[in-house]
Amino acid sequence: MPESLVQEHIERRDRTREFIHTTLAPLESGIDAGAPIPGEVRRQVVEASRAAGFFGMTQPKAYGGTEVGPVAMTVVRETLAAANLRLSGAVFGPGPGVLAAAEGHLREHYLAPQMRGEKSSAFGFTEPADAPHPTTARRDGDDLVVTGAKSYVSGGDRADFINVVLQVEPSDVDAGGPALLVVDRNTPGLEIEQRFETLDGSSHVFMRFTDMRVPTTHILGKVGEGMPRAMRQIGDIRLSISAQACGIMLWTLDYITEHLKAPHRSGTPLGDREGVRMRYADMRIQAYAARSMLYRTARLAEAGENVINEGIATKVFTTEAVGEIVDQALQLCGGSALVIGHPLEALYRRVRAMRFTEGASDILRLNLARGRLDLDKGRI
Repeated sequence: MPESLVQEHIERRDRTREFIHTTLAPLESGIDAGAPIPGEVRRQVVEASRAAGFFGMTQPKAYGGTEVGPVAMTVVRETLAAANLRLSGAVFGPGPGVLAAAEGHLREHYLAPQMRGEKSSAFGFTEPADAPHPTTARRDGDDLVVTGAKSYVSGGDRADFINVVLQVEPSDVDAGGPALLVVDRNTPGLEIEQRFETLDGSSHVFMRFTDMRVPTTHILGKVGEGMPRAMRQIGDIRLSISAQACGIMLWTLDYITEHLKAPHRSGTPLGDREGVRMRYADMRIQAYAARSMLYRTARLAEAGENVINEGIATKVFTTEAVGEIVDQALQLCGGSALVIGHPLEALYRRVRAMRFTEGASDILRLNLARGRLDLDKGRI
């Protein structure tokens, strides 16, 4: 539970709060709420984060990082999210993602440059809703010939390369199966057909592969290992999203607490009304349960256990809970919170999208049930 943190994590949390107070908040105060973050400000955050020891927390020690465990990452991510600052997104350095176990050519030309910040990647996982078949690849000599499409590839138009999940057809070499393939964005046959933004402000692309030839040396690991490698990456992101959701809950509860205590035109604070207190109590109950789930799952992950099902449960609960909490806060604030630029208006759009990121809630519910009923995995 959050109150059972060891001294090391308490000190890390306090240092994060100090970093927010002395670095992030002052820098963000100089940026208009609707304006993009200037590159120079982002660079200042990165430099300060390196000096404070936060930047390398997501990076392997082999690349100069500190590579801390799930509980430490959860503490810092939740604390940063509780500040509700856009600059929090520049605090951590690029992590290895699905390239974590890359070797040889892929390690030298993709993983290492990504760790140094010289190259960036995107993850091609989601098939378009109207796709007639999954993205597939057939062997042709030393190449894979790839056909298919991926949608909701976040940052795919800016990435130097895409890590694509696909199905390799059976051949004389192997029996085929799911694989992860590293694809340079400028590879002939890869076309970005559409760029679009979602209501939370994030940008994505729809990309199509038409007889795209990629060397078989760009397969991460072996054919058949694609989904396990992808799911490990997705599992880490789900825990990260859950920590952010809980941090947003904390910020929202602080915000609405002050609002309910403040003078109201009726002559008495809104918080004096019984109906308002009932709603407020439900918000705190949800946050209490969500943070309990978050830290329990982080501790299981820290112990080296497989937490795919627990991560699913946590991600579904925390993202749905933060949606309800922000919605209730907006309702208690009234129509002014609907105005573009109000902090709750921005959060309302952001947290709604979280229920889709790395797996829509209903799909994850089906996966969770399958984990127990078909695979005998997961716990209560």
